[in-house]
Amino acid sequence: MGKNQTTYRCGECGWTSLRWVGRCGQCQAWGSVGEVHAASTRVASVAPGSRAVPITSVDADEARGVPTGVGELDRVLGGGLTPGGVVLLAGEPGVGKSTLLLEVAARWAKAGRETLYVTAEESAAQVRRRAERTGAVDPRLFLAAETELGTVLGHIEDLSPTLLVLDSVQTVSAPGTDGVPGGVTQVKEVTAAIVRVAKQRAMPVVLVGHVTKDGTVAGPRTLEHLVDVVLTFDGDRHGDLRMVRAVKNRFGPSDEVGCFELTDGGIVEVPDPSGLFVSHHAEPAPGSCLTVSLEGRRPLLTEVQALVAPTAAQTPRRVTHGLEPGRVSMILAVLARRAGVRIGSKEVYVSTVGGARSTDPAVDLAAAIAVASAAGDAAFDRPVIALGEVGLSGEVRRVPGVERRLAEAARLGFGLALVPCGSNAAAGSMTVVEVATVSHALALLGVRAKPRHPAPQDVGHPPLALVQAS
Repeated sequence: MGKNQTTYRCGECGWTSLRWVGRCGQCQAWGSVGEVHAASTRVASVAPGSRAVPITSVDADEARGVPTGVGELDRVLGGGLTPGGVVLLAGEPGVGKSTLLLEVAARWAKAGRETLYVTAEESAAQVRRRAERTGAVDPRLFLAAETELGTVLGHIEDLSPTLLVLDSVQTVSAPGTDGVPGGVTQVKEVTAAIVRVAKQRAMPVVLVGHVTKDGTVAGPRTLEHLVDVVLTFDGDRHGDLRMVRAVKNRFGPSDEVGCFELTDGGIVEVPDPSGLFVSHHAEPAPGSCLTVSLEGRRPLLTEVQALVAPTAAQTPRRVTHGLEPGRVSMILAVLARRAGVRIGSKEVYVSTVGGARSTDPAVDLAAAIAVASAAGDAAFDRPVIALGEVGLSGEVRRVPGVERRLAEAARLGFGLALVPCGSNAAAGSMTVVEVATVSHALALLGVRAKPRHPAPQDVGHPPLALVQAS
């Protein structure tokens, strides 16, 4: 007999504790911690059914991805859906998860493969109407509206599909398991059962997942550990651009991104999204600077805009959109302390164009130049590409992939780029100037006077005379 041990587990996120608490220590939910009885047992060794084999004799082609027909999704997945792989696609309600996966299922079926689309949130007729609107109708695509795990497994046994799409994992219940659909125990049991079937049949599976109000995947954290790939599908509710990002990927890069556009006729791939994140000015405008961020292996041209305005409030506002607020606050402090840009008593607004969200440190220099340009009300007479991470002492640090970023900027027709010292990068006829500090970058652009003691690497670069003071 094993010794019973009482533990307490959160019904929202699965966090466990040895004593009862009124508030979860992980998700901070009140009243979600309940008592769980567990028995500790001793497990005896069992003879394996098959012997371990040398790694050199394992066929790697068995884990090679099969293209879905949706190029942007295949880019994020690392080539396609892997046989036996389980993919979790999470996103906010109404962002287009079901539309995207219905398109994937239809293209998979049109390639002559049996596909099963299980909907636990809609009726089969509702899915059929959406498929007619988007042109995703094919006789090899089978629909089933089920909410019980046993029935879903029965459909798999009866049809033997080559792809399963389950929408969504939080709405399917496992009979005989404690909790309500969407709870920690239910989600774990449903996901574990689907993973077992996927591995046994070498059948790729795509699960739709819900998200919480802060954008994280709903359910227990173990859900993300059970699956092979975790994708997030997000976008501005008021815009058409949608982006798929890989958070976890056992078969490919874990930081890749795919771009789509949600239209009335369905979802459309956007293979070249750089132009979506840049505004077109009739004349030069202050407070704007361009940069090239890396989303996985894809360089994306991004425009950073800033507005510096006087205020009568004792505490000026600092508002950001598309950039990390903490990083922008650090850049403002560096500008004030190291570059002499006076913004302490003014409101500062920093935003990216087109709803782009970037956490790439290479955007720092562009944000600093945009704020300084807005503070001095100075506009550049031609676009400037700025790349570099800004340090607390005002230095501009090197960033990875400079040549790839510059090649993208040169392809789009830009002629001037500021990069960190030591990058040793060139891009055809594009003028590339290395800068060591934020202060020197601003001086080269004419935003402020040249520093009294420039760095040795900076000597020899005259001001570029790119500024038109208003």
